[in-house]
Order: sequence, then C-alpha cells, then structure tokens
Amino acid sequence: EVQLVESGGGSVQAGGSLRLSCAVSGFAFANGAIGWFRQAPGKEREGVSCIQSRDDSTKYSESVKGRFTISVDNAKNTVYLQMDNLKPEDTAVYYCAVDQLTPFRCQIGAIRRYKTWGQGTQVTVSS
Repeated sequence: EVQLVESGGGSVQAGGSLRLSCAVSGFAFANGAIGWFRQAPGKEREGVSCIQSRDDSTKYSESVKGRFTISVDNAKNTVYLQMDNLKPEDTAVYYCAVDQLTPFRCQIGAIRRYKTWGQGTQVTVSS
C-alpha cells in the first residue's frame, strides 16, 4: 500500500519561505514519479513540481520556477518542496502524489496519472 503524508504548511508573509515534506511508504522512487500539486478554493488543482529519480528529471510550473525546489532524501523516504519568495497567489492546499504509469517520467500536466494522494497541507501567504 502506497501512503503519503504531507507536513510543513503554515502561514507566512509574502517573501517568506516554507519547506513542505512528503513522507512516502510502499513506493520505490525509481519506479515512478512524485508530484506536488496545489488547489485554491474555486480553482482547479494544478501541478507545481515533480521529480523522477531514475533519470534525475524534475519539472516546475512557470509560476513557481526559480522560487521552488523539489528534492528527495532516499534514506528518509521523503520528498521536499522548498518554497522561497512566496507570493499571495501561492496560497492553496498542497498535495503530494505518486505517478506509477510508464514511462517513468515526471509529468505535471496530466493529473489523472497520479493515483495515490496525500491528505494535503495548507499554505497561506499574506500580503
């Protein structure tokens, strides 16, 4: 059974930083991809970032590129999302999810590829 548990959300001022964590069990990072997504009230869930450790592939949405960094700690079975220079428009519930479909590439454009999701963690950025 694949399980994911997010943590690290909170409230910060614009320009501040947060680091989200996703503890993963029942899944080998080499056998798929881990993605970070977010959803604000009344909006569609959107892809933020993903990582596939087999080929060291990462992707970021244009809105977060240069500000967010995704990484994996294999020893701790944890995926991180370092969020710097946060903006009010980053306010959302953030989720991590697993994509085990082939080919094993990180793809954030097709949410349906991700079949297992964490419970989400709230990020609030004030002006």
